[in-house]
Amino acid sequence: MSNALIQVKNLKTYFHTEAGTVKAVDNISFDILKGEILGIVGESGSGKSVTSLSINRLIPNPPGEIVAGNILYNDIDLLKLSYNEMRKYRGKDIAMIFQEPMTSLNPVLNIKVQMNEILIKHQGLDEEIATQKSIEMLDSVDIPSPEKRINEYPHQFSGGMRQRVMIAMMMSCEPNLLIADEPTTALDVTIQAQILKLMREMRDEKGTSIMLITHDLGVIAEMCDTVSVMYAGTVVESGSLEDILTNPRMPYTIGLLHSIPRIIKESEGDRKDSLPIIPGQVPSPNEHFDGCRFHPRCPFVDEISISTKPENVVIKSDHFAACHHVDKTKNILDVESAFENLASKLMEVN
Repeated sequence: MSNALIQVKNLKTYFHTEAGTVKAVDNISFDILKGEILGIVGESGSGKSVTSLSINRLIPNPPGEIVAGNILYNDIDLLKLSYNEMRKYRGKDIAMIFQEPMTSLNPVLNIKVQMNEILIKHQGLDEEIATQKSIEMLDSVDIPSPEKRINEYPHQFSGGMRQRVMIAMMMSCEPNLLIADEPTTALDVTIQAQILKLMREMRDEKGTSIMLITHDLGVIAEMCDTVSVMYAGTVVESGSLEDILTNPRMPYTIGLLHSIPRIIKESEGDRKDSLPIIPGQVPSPNEHFDGCRFHPRCPFVDEISISTKPENVVIKSDHFAACHHVDKTKNILDVESAFENLASKLMEVN
């Protein structure tokens, strides 16, 4: 039996539209070990959320379809389960926190009804015991006066409080895997820190594995053990947190790190008028590429980048980068300079 709790192998999730087939997730693979926090990072449109929905078998069909691959949970292929069989895993074994809890919580049902439903269904508790456990879970995520607030409705909670309610609901069945899709989006930094602290406690106290989806590299640095970087539906680099932060080898990863706002002391160099950027835009999901999908934005683009899809290059045993030019990315400063030159050239053209 594998040491991984979840193994995603060659997953392809497409959407069939009038404009053509959109390859939202196109042949990605990664593992999540037991008790590990994996960060999935990338710009909007990179396929992060579709990946999470695929694991939970929540892709709307039509127009969406998981066309290939395997998703192994404790060596059980979730893609081979029937609809009813898969329902047994959702919430109980694999829980999910969505970006906006107001769209996940039913606005016409109070919190008690929604929390109790999970406990009654998955743990077979009666109403009274379920209510008591729900109150305890709300208290564990620092909801004040939980015995009173459990009878209130989602609109009576702030955004941060709703997100805590969602975490309490997901924690109540003690899942083995928690998928958190941008769990701190639109929350102020104080509430964000509290939400992340709760998730770390789940991992430390319960051994919960976490798949954390975000575009915030600061959150990744604070939370994760391993990182997979996604771009245009593919994983372009993966490795330990230390490898990704200190030795990134895919130009896109380096560009993301380079784009983080930072305070520069006057003694460290001249003050810059604008933040560093990755020139260009993420391609449309239905755009076809024979070569590297990042090549229109890459400062090292050449004929092989345009014509040939890059294979994973092994940087070390657990560090991979899908790039033709890893030999040119050993010095991050050289890559950052190349991005700046590319941005300047594009500005001159425009």
